[in-house]
Amino acid sequence: MCGGTQPANAAATRQAAGCNRGGSISTEPRINDRIRVPEVRLVGPSGEQVGIVPLAKALELAQEYDLDLVEVAATARPPVCKLMDYGKFKYESAMKAREARKNQAHTVIKEMKLRPKIDPHDYETKKGHVVRFLKQGDKVKITIMFRGREQSRPELGFRLLQRLAEDVQDLGFVESSPKQDGRNMIMVLGPHKKKTEAMAEAREAQAARKAAAQAGVTPRRQGGGDDEATDAVDAVETADEAVEAPVEEQPEAADATETPASAGTEAAAG
Repeated sequence: MCGGTQPANAAATRQAAGCNRGGSISTEPRINDRIRVPEVRLVGPSGEQVGIVPLAKALELAQEYDLDLVEVAATARPPVCKLMDYGKFKYESAMKAREARKNQAHTVIKEMKLRPKIDPHDYETKKGHVVRFLKQGDKVKITIMFRGREQSRPELGFRLLQRLAEDVQDLGFVESSPKQDGRNMIMVLGPHKKKTEAMAEAREAQAARKAAAQAGVTPRRQGGGDDEATDAVDAVETADEAVEAPVEEQPEAADATETPASAGTEAAAG
């Protein structure tokens, strides 16, 4: 009973009796002996309809096929159960969920702030960021900030936003036209590409870069080292020849120097 005096292990007793109302509800389906119904509508391993059979018969078939009896539709009357490898089923479901999260695209709104009298170089830098955001499939919120007397010249900001929209019209479109918001003027640009398409292209480009890098490294690993060693040896041999060449010519120069002296000596002796 849930009321009255509780024993020392009251929590365990309440859980066993089904009185633990604060516990979490399991979202996993019931399998094998956890199924507590007299009969089930059984589906075979290949999806074939077996029909309504007693629970004992369904468990017997599960043992015969060396599979699990999994309750796939608990709200049906009678509940629908299927013979399957539950461990493999959980693994495949987790992999599908992971792949779905990987390919899921989250809409992100980037923001870029400009001044009405922006420098041309700064404008090109800001425009480059906007181009990069649009290529990634993100929306871009452009904000023109007015200060002081600039607030009396909103047409400057309007013309700047129009110029920027024309410069990036190949990558995006004006999703929200320029409008005044206090001291600021705001425009939103949307990309022509969807986020999923941009992510797919980015992954393909990354894979291509990796393949190109591997293709460029492999030949050097196989034969590049031998070629470099050969070139180094040739360079050393050339340098040795260049150093030895004057050494071989030095005796000849000495002979040429000694020739007049020996001639003078012979003349004096004569």
